Amino acid sequence: MNSPILPDAAGSRRAETPSLGAQPESENHRSAGASVADLCWPEIEQCIQRGAVAVLPAGAAAKEHGRHLPMATDYRQAEWLAARLIETHQVLIWPTISYGYYPAFTDFPGSCSLSEATFSKLLTDVIDDIIAAGTGKLLILNTGISTIPALERCAVAAGTKVPVRVANVYRGARYLEVEQAVSEQQRGGHADEAETSIMLAISPDDVALDKARRWTPATMGAGKLVRGAPAHPNYAPDGVFGDPTLATREKGEQLLAAMLADLHALLAELNQTT
Repeated sequence: MNSPILPDAAGSRRAETPSLGAQPESENHRSAGASVADLCWPEIEQCIQRGAVAVLPAGAAAKEHGRHLPMATDYRQAEWLAARLIETHQVLIWPTISYGYYPAFTDFPGSCSLSEATFSKLLTDVIDDIIAAGTGKLLILNTGISTIPALERCAVAAGTKVPVRVANVYRGARYLEVEQAVSEQQRGGHADEAETSIMLAISPDDVALDKARRWTPATMGAGKLVRGAPAHPNYAPDGVFGDPTLATREKGEQLLAAMLADLHALLAELNQTT
């Protein structure tokens, strides 16, 4: 993620390395926000004193997404969205929480899930330290689904100290409206048309569309997906629910624009709180 050019203790200037296809920083183009990982502690203190909103992304880096998408699909979406916020908002992006509560996918090698209690404790500890650093407002940026209950409970607890909002990007009003408009699949929900389209827009080289296969059973129960028991109600041989073969980059760009619109609206709401 790009960070602004900030003065160091000696008054010199240093610019962070651009990422995600951004152009190099210049005197006439500086990011509005910054990434904690790219700064030293006095610069972080300065950002907080200037009123930057803390943004804590959460996205799995070890969660299956079929044969055609990488394990880090959720993580890369969270990182991409956070990087866009840096460009336009006075935010301080904290490192993405890349392990979480994803019990539905552990039948597939490489998928790793914390217990919900462990995930909640991890969130609580991280958020407490973010607030202790002096943060006045917090936005949690979530690219998962099974993580929503724990994130929202932690947000309620943290909300007794500072204003907090949770951006569940796959549940935003604008996102859902656009998804309904562009989606052609009959059913979906994981590594499907929408998610694959988003990855085609973010990182097309990471999408093996030739390996994508449709899986849209008439019913899919709650709980863990299984890959070796065809009679199981949650049988999903590739770890997919939906039709990723219908994905296009153009759909992904529209879906991402809607996610960003939802995020911009939440940040505007958060900035109006006291």
